Amino acid sequence: MASTLTKPAPPPAAPAALRRRTRVLALPEARWALAALVSFLLGLPPALIGAPAWVWGTLFAATYVAGGWEPAWEGLKALRNKTLDVDLLMVVAALGAAAIGQVLDGALLIVIFATSGALEAVATARTADSVRGLLDLAPATATRLLPDGTEESVATGGLVVGDVVVIRPGERVGADGRVLAGASEVDQATITGEPLPVLKETGDEVFAGTLNGTGALKVEVARDASDSVIARIVRMVEEASETKAPTQLFIEKVERRYSLGMVAATPAVFLIPLAFGSDPTSALLRAMTFMIVASPCAVVLATMPPLLSALANAGRHGVLVKSAVVMERLGQVDAVALDKTGTLTEGTPRVTAVRALTGPDGGEPGRDEGEGEGEGGRVGDASGPGGDDREPDEDRCPAEDRCSAEDLCPAEDRVLALAAAAEHPSEHPLARAVVLAAHARGHRLAPAEEFGSTPGVGVTARVDGDTVEVGAPARLLSGTEDALSLRAATVSAELEAEGHTAVLVRVNGVPAGVLGIADRLRPDATATVAALTRLTGTAPALLTGDNPRAAARLAAEVGITDVRAGLLPQDKVAVVREQERDGRRVLVIGDGVNDAPALAAAHTGIAMGRAGSDLALETADAVIVRDELATVPTVVALSRRARTLVVQNLVVAGVFITGLVLWDLAGTLPLPLGVLGHEGSTVLVGLNGLRLLREAAWRRAAVAATG
Repeated sequence: MASTLTKPAPPPAAPAALRRRTRVLALPEARWALAALVSFLLGLPPALIGAPAWVWGTLFAATYVAGGWEPAWEGLKALRNKTLDVDLLMVVAALGAAAIGQVLDGALLIVIFATSGALEAVATARTADSVRGLLDLAPATATRLLPDGTEESVATGGLVVGDVVVIRPGERVGADGRVLAGASEVDQATITGEPLPVLKETGDEVFAGTLNGTGALKVEVARDASDSVIARIVRMVEEASETKAPTQLFIEKVERRYSLGMVAATPAVFLIPLAFGSDPTSALLRAMTFMIVASPCAVVLATMPPLLSALANAGRHGVLVKSAVVMERLGQVDAVALDKTGTLTEGTPRVTAVRALTGPDGGEPGRDEGEGEGEGGRVGDASGPGGDDREPDEDRCPAEDRCSAEDLCPAEDRVLALAAAAEHPSEHPLARAVVLAAHARGHRLAPAEEFGSTPGVGVTARVDGDTVEVGAPARLLSGTEDALSLRAATVSAELEAEGHTAVLVRVNGVPAGVLGIADRLRPDATATVAALTRLTGTAPALLTGDNPRAAARLAAEVGITDVRAGLLPQDKVAVVREQERDGRRVLVIGDGVNDAPALAAAHTGIAMGRAGSDLALETADAVIVRDELATVPTVVALSRRARTLVVQNLVVAGVFITGLVLWDLAGTLPLPLGVLGHEGSTVLVGLNGLRLLREAAWRRAAVAATG
């Protein structure tokens, strides 16, 4: 029996844990980095204008202490475990620079290093915040039904397998379980990514953290809270983040060995000439010159400016890449996995097709007047919603026509108007889609009276004196076998086979039309898939929790052949792991909580920013802020261009360092000339890397991505 719909319950407020974020200055790494930066900035002007050394020297010393003590301590602890940590090497390099008079250079190195560590700590803390907050998607309390029929409020963490809980309209499900009684449509997008609520009836499974619709459910708890799907997602994100191999910039891998060699060679450059009778001053001067010209400043700058310039350029165009390491890894991807809802599609259901079942005289479409007349004749009345004064023959829409929502025949137009008028009071996503489509056609909707809603069936209302029903074809057509009902069932089956959700419209008990509703493809989705295919040499895979028919329809539209549908979060991770075992570097693009484990497990993860969940945004390595999917292949191409410039810079830096070192060892390299050559090479590679800041670099990357 249809129940009168009261004012819908307001959506639950965002859990406090999801709103809580670790403050930046709550992290010790951030506080020390800030202290180092302030000290450096205060000391820089006096050093540049030639103030007394004690003025700027004291401030630079504070910079060394604030920014260097923690990495030095961690490096010493690593050294006890017979590991030469890069943190310690950076501090030693800074101290070495200070020892030969390059105090400012060493302080700058400390500031850059401390800032980088602080940013990494912030990113890690924010990800942990989101992972912890995800657990609060499930409500803190649940209503447990006792054997005597009474109810009690209990903490969801205290629910055990076999307990029966009552879930009222608008509440979140407190535990994974199976429906014992009741029917309702449940929004489980957080788990499966499906864009539309799913009807849940007796025997169906429900998940903790999903949002109940307008019906009431009795659910038997099937899993402990620690083993719920939401809890398993949390564990998968944490495990994937921990087990992902630590990624270093290419230059850091080289720098570890290079720094060891430089540290070992500097004393030798001083002691060997001394052993052969050279005077201590000349030997010390040669060693100091060697430290300057062999210093890896140009090598470090060979890597960072191109990557940071590419990162800044991507940011200007709506792609937030979280670190230089991520920018480097983007250029390495050779396989792509895409989510469907909210990624390839807009994530909002839209009316995509309208099929009229009756002509303007109430008969079947395309038949002569009077043939097949029925009780639904008012569908085509000019006085009805959307009606006009056209002749009957002009209003008919032949049965073979396939009118889209943008190009409707008059009869279909009126079916849409009637459906929208009846659905207008409803808060269901499908109802909003129908109303939006009618408004887009310019309809002024007639008021709906005697409105009622039945979960899993649809809505009923009186519109201009007619009883209009809008809902699931299988429910509204149950027990009917007349020709028009069979026709409605056939049309509904055709739409569902094409991946649409079919919605039947009946007027005074007679089928009047069928609406097709589907999530709309992003305008740039097809071009993006083609560009990614060109860049990686392999067409992307589609990973979705949606039903296979909808997934197959959309995949065919964009040119994807590898379709994995009906996936839970752990299934998406398994697909990513499978490709990685085959030696692929996988880029995952998604937007929802259910995508977060795959984003964490992938070689690189990109989240859609506008509709992305907090967890997806924090877990991903990059975020598409403006939801422009076409920027993904462009940023991949830009990353590859940055890697090319890195190689160019390394060659330039290597030539300068090798030449200057050989000159110093084999002859007598004047210290000023050594400094000039060292600094000149550093400036040269830095300027080369900054080329990627230009707008032309983004345009060239876009051309390279599209071919």
